[in-house]
Amino acid sequence: MTYLAPRQGLFAIILLVSFCLQTLLLVISTDQQLSNSRALKGEQMVAQLIDEARLSLENKDRVSLSVIANRYTSEQDVTRILIKDNNDDILVPVGNAPMQQGDTIRQIATNGDAVIGSVALTLKDVSKGEIIAMQWPFVIGTMLLHLLLWLIYGYLARPTKEQINALSRDIQELYRDQYRPVDQRGYDRELERQSTSQPASHLADSQVATDNTASAADDEMTNTRKFNVHNEVNEYLRTQQNQETGSDTDNLASASEGSEIADTDGVASQVTSHTSKLSATRSVDSVKVQIVFHDEFNMLERLAPAQRLPYLALCTQLLNQAVTELLRQPLLLGVSAMNEAHFEDNGASVVLKADNSHAKVALAGVMLAKLYLMLNKIIHDKHIELSRFALPAKAGVSDEAQSEPMTHLLQSIGKKEQLLILLPNAGLKQISNHVQVHNIMRPTTVYERECAIFDGANDSLIQRLADVRNAVLMIEDEDELHI
Repeated sequence: MTYLAPRQGLFAIILLVSFCLQTLLLVISTDQQLSNSRALKGEQMVAQLIDEARLSLENKDRVSLSVIANRYTSEQDVTRILIKDNNDDILVPVGNAPMQQGDTIRQIATNGDAVIGSVALTLKDVSKGEIIAMQWPFVIGTMLLHLLLWLIYGYLARPTKEQINALSRDIQELYRDQYRPVDQRGYDRELERQSTSQPASHLADSQVATDNTASAADDEMTNTRKFNVHNEVNEYLRTQQNQETGSDTDNLASASEGSEIADTDGVASQVTSHTSKLSATRSVDSVKVQIVFHDEFNMLERLAPAQRLPYLALCTQLLNQAVTELLRQPLLLGVSAMNEAHFEDNGASVVLKADNSHAKVALAGVMLAKLYLMLNKIIHDKHIELSRFALPAKAGVSDEAQSEPMTHLLQSIGKKEQLLILLPNAGLKQISNHVQVHNIMRPTTVYERECAIFDGANDSLIQRLADVRNAVLMIEDEDELHI
């Protein structure tokens, strides 16, 4: 007969409470994360909507405002957009917010110091059922895990046959002690039987004592023989060990030398394979400058092609002119560009090579990356003032062997208008007299530990970059005048 584990039902209730608490914590944490991300996204959308609709809001052009607002209501999280004029009169109501509850983000639209209206954007609340539906793999996996724990407990905690037998013996003894009939007549008969059987019991006891004495003597002789045999065996092993000590020592020495040689070869092979990408002594003949947009909400993908393509063309032209003007500097003599940059949605890259051993190609890559960040800062601020679309940028400089890790670093830890540097010692030596860097705090990977962040430059280098920046901007202005 198979018995269940003790208190298996109580353990099932505890597991059920644990499952409910884990699901509740999952829903709360997910709801908080979604609320924060939607709030940031809503503020970004409201600011962009005000920039696009400022002219139509001044003229109270309801048609243009409706077209602009309808583009934003196509977002899944947006339920209603309400645009009012400076008199708090509703100009454009778009969406179906009365049917759904959500958070409303309001912002006043201004033109200089004058208030021209306001925009209210309502974001849909994410229901708890939708969160559970999104996290169904975790919920089902947790439920299966708790069910597995319940089955394991029921199998491991059930009593064994030995425990069941011991329990049954204890119950029988307890039953006999409690329900054994005790009376005076039975007590007298028991005394009489003991008195009549006493002589026979004395004879039996004497016989048993004699047998015990004989068996004890035999055991003592056996133990003595065993003790003597063990002593002889130990003595023989001790003499054999003394004779073979020399040969064993030689064998162990040769084996240890072989293992050390094998370990050294293994470590050397591991070091060789690891230093193929992370080598502090690797030479720097070329560097790759990667420039990507800092686009947290993927606004570039949602931009219309009529606006995205001219913006990318402007960034491409700006980068190519920066490369041309920078490589004319006498400090970077012997450095040339191997490709012509072209901006896509994921950014652009420029490969610089050293034509001779004296060319400072690493310094050229850092200067080019910093120069473009300075130019992009100016273009970005100017576009925002004119209510046009623009994005901040971030850059990374590395040699060819570490270009792919630099791409991952820009995506994972890169911040807005930040310059990351991943170069061996030869490249760091080229920039050490001109640039200051600092390491990443609390790195989690090998490449994060080797990566450095641009922290500043000396006065002469900053002045050179400012002169090249002004030259590029003058060329840009002349091109716009010719157009």
